[in-house]
Amino acid sequence: MAKTIAILAVPGVQMLDVCGPLDVFAQANVETGRHEYELKIVGTRRGHLKSSSGARLLPDEVVGDDFVALHTLLVAGAPHASSMTISNTLREWLRTVAKRSKRFGSVCTGAFILAEAGLLEKRRVTTHWSCIDELSRRYPTVTAEPDALYVRDGKLRTAAGVTAGLDLALALVEEDLGREIAMRVASQLVMFFKRPGGQLQFSRKGRAQPAGRSVLQEVQRLVAARPELDHSVASMAAHARLSPRHFARLFQAEVGVTPAVWVETARVAAARNLIETRGDAPKQLAANCGFANADVLRRTFVKHVGVTPSEYRKRFMTLARADETADQISARSVRQPRP
Repeated sequence: MAKTIAILAVPGVQMLDVCGPLDVFAQANVETGRHEYELKIVGTRRGHLKSSSGARLLPDEVVGDDFVALHTLLVAGAPHASSMTISNTLREWLRTVAKRSKRFGSVCTGAFILAEAGLLEKRRVTTHWSCIDELSRRYPTVTAEPDALYVRDGKLRTAAGVTAGLDLALALVEEDLGREIAMRVASQLVMFFKRPGGQLQFSRKGRAQPAGRSVLQEVQRLVAARPELDHSVASMAAHARLSPRHFARLFQAEVGVTPAVWVETARVAAARNLIETRGDAPKQLAANCGFANADVLRRTFVKHVGVTPSEYRKRFMTLARADETADQISARSVRQPRP
């Protein structure tokens, strides 16, 4: 029998959180030549559902309807999902369906809806990088994985932001139908079978923002503008006209991190910016951003971003810079004499 896959869509849902996974499962049907999956959209009320983009969906079922037991339930995210108050009807429906289903989970901020229903307690999960800290703060029993594209914990499956829903759906196809079918689906949809790196490489949360009183913000702006300079506690304290000990205590209290952590974050942000817009060699990049050498840059970059500087360059160099680099390589090859 076909496996019934249902995606719960709340008002204001992110369209790709719904349609992306559905297309992966639909393509699996095509690749097998069989009706492996029965696909449904479940709404919270009857009638058309307006998505965050303004496009409308017409759900197949509504929460509370008496329909067949589901194989998999996924809760799609929405821009406002982290601040939603769910109804008792939806809460009880989610609990009942999650218990009866073979597996359940969420895409992006749909994790907050599951958490509100009490379905994430003492679980390992992930969600969009910009919301991961809020999820951990509001639901302290939840173990949030900040770099994961998707997480499997028992019968629970959660995906990171938006397009990670496709990665999760492909992983579910592999669970159900095997590696070969999943690889054929990925090939047909022109997507990675296993996407390299995690979601930290997409995050902009690490961009250090000035905080605290004006004298501290002045120091932080100096670090961001000139990351290559000496930014020891002593040098920053001298700039602020404070003793190193008092400066370090004040910085920690008002900014929330130590001066060293803030400087490291600012230097990684500077390196990301230069990688995206320039073609600096590793040694030059390290020097321009205040790292002792290319090895220190690499280790620190991986810790913050989850991938190496060279991997990041391949994926995030701006199109104009990539075209320029390609032209330079082409010009060098033309200048080289024939053997």
